[in-house]
Amino acid sequence: MLALLIEKLTDMTVLLALVGGVAVAVTIMTLAAPLFEGNVLGKRMKSVATERDKIRARERDRLARQNERVSLRQEPKVFMRDIVERFKLSDWLGTENAKKQLTMAGFRGQQAEVGFLFFRLITPIALFLFALFYLFVINSFGQTSIVRVGIVIGAAYLGIKAPEIYLSNVTTKRQHSMRRAFPDALDLMLICVESGMSIELAFRKVSTEIGSQSVPLAEEFSLCTAELSYLSERRQAYENLAIRTGLESVKAVCTALIQAERYGTPLGTALRTLAQESRDQRMNEAEKKAAALPPKLTVPMILFFLPVLFVVIMTPALIKAFANF
Repeated sequence: MLALLIEKLTDMTVLLALVGGVAVAVTIMTLAAPLFEGNVLGKRMKSVATERDKIRARERDRLARQNERVSLRQEPKVFMRDIVERFKLSDWLGTENAKKQLTMAGFRGQQAEVGFLFFRLITPIALFLFALFYLFVINSFGQTSIVRVGIVIGAAYLGIKAPEIYLSNVTTKRQHSMRRAFPDALDLMLICVESGMSIELAFRKVSTEIGSQSVPLAEEFSLCTAELSYLSERRQAYENLAIRTGLESVKAVCTALIQAERYGTPLGTALRTLAQESRDQRMNEAEKKAAALPPKLTVPMILFFLPVLFVVIMTPALIKAFANF
């Protein structure tokens, strides 16, 4: 049975059929994914409400600890948390950069950090064992032992970097969504502030209106509203918003809000200026992408468009020439 399995795995036809089947399955899943998304905004807002309850409970527990009236109970441990605590992964795998990336990617709470540390330990081990078994037992591809050992080490290194690459991709996608909707959110916030609303009500109103354009931005504004209500310092809520988003435009707005809170400066003028700057920045990025299109289209035009154009132009002339001769 093992020999038959090894023979099938080393057969190039079987491998190509397997890769083709995986590609077809991924294509079908990609096309069918929008049909099963459901109410994404509703789910994210529900998670924001849960996060608001956690903030409320945390602040109440902090006040209770200050008054020495309540003792907090430990949360029940799960399988991943047991492994993380047993091997003390937070001491040698947990970094401040990784924690910041988790926050910027939208993964909050201790469970997200535990899951990241767990997969950061398991992924390199799994890829190392898989590459070792495949190259030294199933198929060596005609490579020497030194080359195969190098490939195995490379697979382990890829496993170490895979969780960080995943976080980086999720963060980039999330920031792109927020960056596109942030100028409109600033305009809505400016309207709310100039109409006489407080900043908490402005954040709450904007979070409900901007969700159709960017669910992550609506979620962050809702969390900022909750922190403004429950944190002891409002400045901390603005700083947390800037850290969670990781956008320079959001950081500038948070700085303007902090200065308005501290010095009493008018907020409408600052928001109007920042909204215009964000809109100009978005337009500059669109123009930059448009300017980069001609060099990117040069090679496809040479390989695909020009040969077809020459065929269309030259074929009638060649037909007439051959007919005459």
